[in-house]
Amino acid sequence: MDNQEQQHKRRVRYKGTHPKNYKEKYKEHQPEKYADTVARVIQKGSTPAGMHISICVKEILEFLQIKPGQTGLDATLGYGGHTQQMLGCLEQKGHIYALDVDPIESARTKERLERLGYGPDILTIKQMNFADIDKVAAEGGPFDFILADLGVSSMQIDNPDRGFSYKTEGPLDLRMNPEKGITAAQRLKTISQEELQGMLMENADEPYADKIAKAVVSEIKKGRDIATTQRLREVIEDSLKFIPADIRKETVKKSCQRTFQALRIDINSEFDVLYEFLEKLPDALAKGGRVAILTFHSGEDRLVKKSFKYFQNEGIYSEIATDVIRPSAEECSMNSRARSTKMRWAIKA
Repeated sequence: MDNQEQQHKRRVRYKGTHPKNYKEKYKEHQPEKYADTVARVIQKGSTPAGMHISICVKEILEFLQIKPGQTGLDATLGYGGHTQQMLGCLEQKGHIYALDVDPIESARTKERLERLGYGPDILTIKQMNFADIDKVAAEGGPFDFILADLGVSSMQIDNPDRGFSYKTEGPLDLRMNPEKGITAAQRLKTISQEELQGMLMENADEPYADKIAKAVVSEIKKGRDIATTQRLREVIEDSLKFIPADIRKETVKKSCQRTFQALRIDINSEFDVLYEFLEKLPDALAKGGRVAILTFHSGEDRLVKKSFKYFQNEGIYSEIATDVIRPSAEECSMNSRARSTKMRWAIKA
């Protein structure tokens, strides 16, 4: 047996007084060790790298009315913040199933929740698309409560390797599950100008869809692949040079956000997945079961509103939200990513 002491590995140093690179933000990647640092970041209205701040927790719990002994489903596990709060309501009696297609983040969340005492006796995590809600319902349902948070997790946005943000350099990927499907860069290689323009309009209501689509397809035809997040941002910026200088920066920012959103929705077939989930949802709920859904753009909200209204008219839902519920002004000031959130709910007859 080797009795030599294991050599201590020093943390990699970075230039300057504060880490700027995602991988160097060691404190925020280990929030349980650096609670003070994380608290300061959140107090400033930002989300610490590698973390996700759950939205509308109070409103969700008030509506779901979770009781000990019930069985529920978190259809979009993510960082597990909502799941943890719902587990607390069960008081160690009952069970929650949780789904996530992301193999990277779901594994981390599972480990994090296990450390908090939520093991397989009360929590079952499956790497599964929530469009397959019928499969998990056949195993653990019907459910007394269901939550679906349709937003992209902050951990995915903040990690440059995932390619979800135009703000940092990284591969133009945008896949929720990086082990399946094609990347956004590959998608752009074969897309037509008409198809891209339609995608930008339908998925993100982009007002300059024609200009951006023309510029992107022109670059591809010239043999200049758009393989990185920053390259796509540059193309968008160049296509909007006609915008007056005093408003160009803000216009480019918003068009970048919408373009990345439109591509992400397309790459992950998000509307198709949501439609399938909504169609299967009533059969997954127990009688009197409650469902809450958080949406983050108009396309998602329209689908949820239409589905809830249809099933209410069919007598399957006894009640639905007549108006959307939004995060409080206080929550939005503490978490800027909450501002576009809309919550709708339904109760099965």
